[in-house]
Amino acid sequence: MTAGREATDGAAGQSGAARPEDRLEKAVRAAEQALIEYEIAVETFRVEVENFSRLHHQKLGPMYARLDELDAEIAEALAARSGDPEDRRKADEARARVMPMPGVEELFHGWMNGDGLYPEAAAMLTDQSVRPPQRVRPSDEARKLYRELVRKSHPDLAQDDKERSRRDEFITRVNAAYARGDEAVLRELSEEWAAGPVTEQQWPSKSEELYARLEWLSQRKELLTVVARELEEGAIGAMLRMAPDDPDQLLDEIAEQLLAQVTEREAELARLTS
Repeated sequence: MTAGREATDGAAGQSGAARPEDRLEKAVRAAEQALIEYEIAVETFRVEVENFSRLHHQKLGPMYARLDELDAEIAEALAARSGDPEDRRKADEARARVMPMPGVEELFHGWMNGDGLYPEAAAMLTDQSVRPPQRVRPSDEARKLYRELVRKSHPDLAQDDKERSRRDEFITRVNAAYARGDEAVLRELSEEWAAGPVTEQQWPSKSEELYARLEWLSQRKELLTVVARELEEGAIGAMLRMAPDDPDQLLDEIAEQLLAQVTEREAELARLTS
């Protein structure tokens, strides 16, 4: 009787044991979710870098341009005094750095005034107030909506070409709305997805397909890692990492430093031309 019960228990244990494909399937699911979370993090940082870059250009670009102009004028004044060909060469190089590229005015759609200065630059140089640059920084609610939408509609969760195409089109709209920080549109997209067709996920059962899926996920993660590294190591990304909680304050501090440099250059130019 005991032997029979042990045999029966052993058979039951074997039938209840997880198949290797089951464990692999769980690994694939976990890897997919991890990749989606990583993509969300990378895309969020990319949007932050893009928006901060725009703000950086609007607020500090004019100051850098003013410094380049002053450096050119100082080099030209030195060359005029010395008559040295080497000084003239340096002056020409400095002037070349501040010459506008063809059609550059068209890129700014009238941001420059008649003196070639941006409103922000004119205000900073004359201590006048100016409308601050538009901030395009997604709100906490927009971030939440974005993350939820990506988790639900990510193309990598599709199991056929038709569903992937639908998800690709939808996620493009989601990314565009998030880049604009458009919370209202993100909410509408969330409602649209909830009302759309719901497809039951059919996870692969064959070991070969599961291994191939894991390999693709690994390659995708490597590509995203390269993108993330480039963002973090770029000048704007590095600045963001210096002050992630208050990047506007960082811009104000840099602006003060640049303004001090402008004052020093102007004083030096005055001495050379007096």
